[in-house]
Amino acid sequence: MEQHDVDTELAAARELLDSTSAGHLAYTAEDGTPRVVTVGFFWTGEQFVTSTAATAPKVAALSARPDVALAVDAGGRPEQARALSVRGRADIRIVEGVVEEYLAAARRSMDAEPAAQFAQNCRALYDRMARIAITPRWVRYYDFGAGRVPRFLQELAERSGR
Repeated sequence: MEQHDVDTELAAARELLDSTSAGHLAYTAEDGTPRVVTVGFFWTGEQFVTSTAATAPKVAALSARPDVALAVDAGGRPEQARALSVRGRADIRIVEGVVEEYLAAARRSMDAEPAAQFAQNCRALYDRMARIAITPRWVRYYDFGAGRVPRFLQELAERSGR
């Protein structure tokens, strides 16, 4: 996928990216089997940043096989359903202390006092963290209520006259 296409899809998904900081990260584990884990993320405008303990199993797995997929979705009813599907490559860096984007993502969903307490607890818990930055290489955004659906569904609807 060309970079301008990636940028167009991400621009269309801006409201979704602004409204949530939770997603599902898919990767290949060290034993070669697939994994999907729920992650918090922070969108920097160029990368999706998630983080974990430096000793977490996914750190070694992503270091060996950095190709990943990330899914972000929202909407409680069909007409509200929105989804962002991302494929990319993870870059892992071990940092001292807490990954700043980890705290930034938490602040998006907390008031000031709980966010400060969360940050304090994190700093007491983590000596080091793995910062996982995912650079999107392929992106699709769907807004089902607005008719922005996968091509195969659009073609199916057109063939059926809907």
